[in-house]
Amino acid sequence: MPERNMLKSRHKCQKDGDDEMARTESAPWLRQTLLTLLCSIDEGVHIVDETGVTVYYNAQAAELDGLDPESVLGKHVLDVYPSLNAENSTLLQVCRHKRPVLSKQQSFTNFKGKKITTVNTTLPIILEHRLVGAVEVSQNLTTVRELSEKLADLQAQAHESPGEPLFAARSLARFTFADIIGQSGALLLVKLQAERSAHTQSSLLVLGATGTGKELVVQAVHNASARRHKPFIAQNCAALPETLLESILFGTIRGSFTGAENRPGLFEVASGGTLFLDEINAMPISLQAKLLRVLQDGYVRRVGDAKVRSVDVRIITAMNEEPFAAIRKGQLREDLYYRINVVTLRLPPLREREGDCHLLADHFIEHYNRSFGLKVLGLACETAEIFSAYHWPGNVRELQHAIEGAMNIISGPYILPQHLPPQIADSAFYINDKNAAAPLPFTLRVGQSLHDALEEVEGRFLEQAMQQARGNTTLAAEILRIPRQTMQYKLRSHYPRH
Repeated sequence: MPERNMLKSRHKCQKDGDDEMARTESAPWLRQTLLTLLCSIDEGVHIVDETGVTVYYNAQAAELDGLDPESVLGKHVLDVYPSLNAENSTLLQVCRHKRPVLSKQQSFTNFKGKKITTVNTTLPIILEHRLVGAVEVSQNLTTVRELSEKLADLQAQAHESPGEPLFAARSLARFTFADIIGQSGALLLVKLQAERSAHTQSSLLVLGATGTGKELVVQAVHNASARRHKPFIAQNCAALPETLLESILFGTIRGSFTGAENRPGLFEVASGGTLFLDEINAMPISLQAKLLRVLQDGYVRRVGDAKVRSVDVRIITAMNEEPFAAIRKGQLREDLYYRINVVTLRLPPLREREGDCHLLADHFIEHYNRSFGLKVLGLACETAEIFSAYHWPGNVRELQHAIEGAMNIISGPYILPQHLPPQIADSAFYINDKNAAAPLPFTLRVGQSLHDALEEVEGRFLEQAMQQARGNTTLAAEILRIPRQTMQYKLRSHYPRH
């Protein structure tokens, strides 16, 4: 957002805040409601007056700091936190400069001796154009950071184990092209393209809906490449907050933020091998710019460091929506898209893989026979018919879970419809229901406009999808392959009472 627009937005928020304060003073119940909300949220809230004396400190903030609220209230920030000073205290900085500090990562050891990692946003409180204090909201990322760093450390250790490079690589990338089950033309074409791309070093973009097997294909590409004895590292870009994702990917140096240590990022850990970034469109735009620089130059700079480090990594990315839709929504940089899609693989949904559903069902039955010590022979005929007609919105993953669930409760040699999840078993009602709406031939009536004709056809498709989904709007949207919000809008348009 341009600076001028940000200032306008901030001034509007300030005016709204003044209005809210006036309403609060005239309505005591509203003040009590706000205090109740502050006490119940998961984030720590610390409010000081213009001199730095604490006037509000909720229980979550006290838990983070390991302090008793009574030992903080009414005291100056520097009297309570001896490790802080006027320069590194964000609350005092904001009081002094009247400018917000947004999403600042901080690691510190609290008074109980526990190391805490937070992301803090600190804002000035201004009433009638006069600073009256500052508020800091702290989100606890300690557990997420610990788990992420442990995973990064384990990955680094695995690939640094002397004499075990093959074991280390395969322990993190275990699938090969032999694990991709299916004989449909749509799948075989993608498999052939993937096998060819494995022999190059070009950036690869894998597109596919949830459950189509994107990571399986990515691991197979790595294991068929010249990098197969080197690290394979996977990171979901939607799994971590921005500041934590940046430090995990690019690494940190001691002092880059409070509590930071010298630590390599995943780019360095994966050097020589493959780095798989899933849901790349969920990566914050600012980090996408940094990723683009690494792709262009082959160098990575740790957070807070002036030094650059050379990395040799093949980047493979994945998305579960169309790239240009993500670009239009501001989720994906267009220049980054053209850098990561040197080779693009589009994984077909299961409903477009003719014949593969039953091959996969047999494969999963055999797998769970071994795992559970069973001797299930296969699908009953009526179950096979349901599988053939069902649209599988969750794709291969949904099929696998359906088989696994059935084999947890089965008592005979064949999987029957009653062993299936409700959304799959109930679809048989519409397959066999003679009263269900069937596709009707459409004839343009005299005087009917193209707009009205298209509206009528759309209405019929909406009705059929809702019947197949047994009234489930989300499922009907998946059948028509449109967003749920679009489905709801269209239903309201065609059926105002829906």
